[in-house]
Amino acid sequence: MIENWYDEGEAANWRAAAGSNTADQELGERVYTSRLIGQNPDLLMHGGGNTSVKLRRPDIFGQMRDVLHVKGSGWDLDVIEAPGLPGVWLEPLLKLRVLDSLSDEEMVNYQRSSLLNSASPNPSVETLLHAFLPHKYVDHTHATPFLVLANLPNAVEICHEIFGERLGIVPYIMPGFGLAKTAAEIYEDNPEVEGLLLVQHGHFAFGPTAHASYKKIVQHTNEVAEYLGMETITPLGERRMAERLEILPMLRGLIAEVNSNRDGAMPVLDLRNGAHTHEFLKRGDVKALSTRGMASPDHVLRTKGRPLVLKSADLVSRETIKAKLEDFAAEYGAYFERQSHNANEPKKQLTAEPKHAWIEGLGVVGISHDAKAASAAADLAEQNIRVRSIGEDNGGFYPLNEKDMFDCEYWSLEQAKLGKGTRLPFEGKIVMVTGGAGAIGLATAKAFAAKGANIILVDLESEALDNALGELGPWHAAHTSDITCGGAAEAAMKASILRFGGLDILISNAGSATGGAMLEINESAFRKAFELNFFAHKNFATEAGRLMQIQGRGGQILFNISKQAINPGKNMGAYGAPKAATLFLMRQLTLELASSGIRVNGMNADRIRSGLLTNDFIKERAAARGLTEEDYMGGNLLGREVEAYHVADGFVHLALMERTTGHVVTVDGGNTEAELR
Repeated sequence: MIENWYDEGEAANWRAAAGSNTADQELGERVYTSRLIGQNPDLLMHGGGNTSVKLRRPDIFGQMRDVLHVKGSGWDLDVIEAPGLPGVWLEPLLKLRVLDSLSDEEMVNYQRSSLLNSASPNPSVETLLHAFLPHKYVDHTHATPFLVLANLPNAVEICHEIFGERLGIVPYIMPGFGLAKTAAEIYEDNPEVEGLLLVQHGHFAFGPTAHASYKKIVQHTNEVAEYLGMETITPLGERRMAERLEILPMLRGLIAEVNSNRDGAMPVLDLRNGAHTHEFLKRGDVKALSTRGMASPDHVLRTKGRPLVLKSADLVSRETIKAKLEDFAAEYGAYFERQSHNANEPKKQLTAEPKHAWIEGLGVVGISHDAKAASAAADLAEQNIRVRSIGEDNGGFYPLNEKDMFDCEYWSLEQAKLGKGTRLPFEGKIVMVTGGAGAIGLATAKAFAAKGANIILVDLESEALDNALGELGPWHAAHTSDITCGGAAEAAMKASILRFGGLDILISNAGSATGGAMLEINESAFRKAFELNFFAHKNFATEAGRLMQIQGRGGQILFNISKQAINPGKNMGAYGAPKAATLFLMRQLTLELASSGIRVNGMNADRIRSGLLTNDFIKERAAARGLTEEDYMGGNLLGREVEAYHVADGFVHLALMERTTGHVVTVDGGNTEAELR
């Protein structure tokens, strides 16, 4: 059941933090209850739903006027702030009710012209529905129980059975002006209702206070859940290590191949494989349920109207999976042809690749251009299989028909956005960085993340990794590992597959400097240095190469080699010898992996402050060369210290050199003795 998370003390804190203005305080509490809704995935997810509050504010002449604050485009309720609820003068919106029709483009333009602040985001497409309802607070959700109810063939009868006359029932109309007018008319037929059921869409509730409106959302949702026997809520997002994970990188590569994605760009995948996903995929009616459509119209924008379905028999080879993807693309093209001819304006076909998949024996998979979008698709896919199974077992799951689904997916406002975004160079790229919690590793991870990559950090200490992830931000991952242990590289690759579906770039960075004269260092320390500074590089590179070959779309392996491979330092043989071997490894792999489109390059950096080059080590090496610490760190032709972010930039630029392999870039400020040629 849905818990009521409202806390009077916390609500008071939000009001107080908004300042002394009464309207701002009410907006502050509106933000608070909006977050309570957005942070519960069984109420809504990923941009879905919207909230509003009607307040009084002075205009430029000091005259008090009614203002509607409503969720703005681009904001999610779970993290919304006051600017995410832009203010719109209410009176101009109410005048629109006299019109017989209003296009989406006209509606958006008119709403923008009524904004209090022209820099605000576009108000929600459902702004007019909020405006036409007279209540001070209005909440709209896509709660899982309501999605089950809304898509039953006898939804109206069941709604009356649960609520009597307490909910108005609105037939399906695509969000916009028409829906707003119809919903307002249905409310006005019975102004005693506590909310609205939008058939094949979702739920509205309202009240005089933020608490009252939120309380109705929770109460109504629980009444539906109780009727349907949904007292137990299955949590979303479970990922378990599983057999046959290699299906995911193969699927990544084949999606790109079948859809001719530019530059080999592959999607990011997000696997969900809790017990409930496997139970669903064992149903005898999975094929039929896959063709029905999505539970709510806004889901289609992130998931398409149906999943790619792969049964066990489809997973026997690369060719059989490819054939299913080709069938999916052909069916999608036929769907577009059928519906685009009936559209009011020309439509541009979207890519025919799936946005989520049901894979028997493996789980449910979200598919998109980066980890954030793939996660959203996976969340919605999980919610949808629950809605489908419960709905089908309670009378039937019958969501939008094909035409309505097409109208949502090819909504004119969404079509207008096509081609306007700027793609970051590493968008959709999955980058693994060993030694990822160290100075060079984390700086490198940040540099790639800033250009769109999703990162998996590998390091020894979980606490250091947690701190590094905190700096790196969301939509990245970490894997704790002693990379010198047997099987460590294979386990790291599986972790990357489990979280993101595969791997595009390995930055084999981890290392440690072991000092001591060759005649004095003991055998154990020397071998240990080779385990970390050579064998770990070799193991990770070869496992990454195998994974990239499964994907079949190329890839990159970048080594942090060090100038020691070229220019030995006194008493540094235990470090320089394995680094020299790593340089040879880089060249050998260049020859062997080029035919697979996998580029292999290296970075020779020198004297970077890091876990490798500690203050004590710097002091020791400076003394060994008879230099001050400052002169030692700036001991290059430029006379300037090289920092971790310089190395990170070097890795990024090397990764962008699309026709370069077998190359070593030096980032050392200039060191003639360490030049390769």
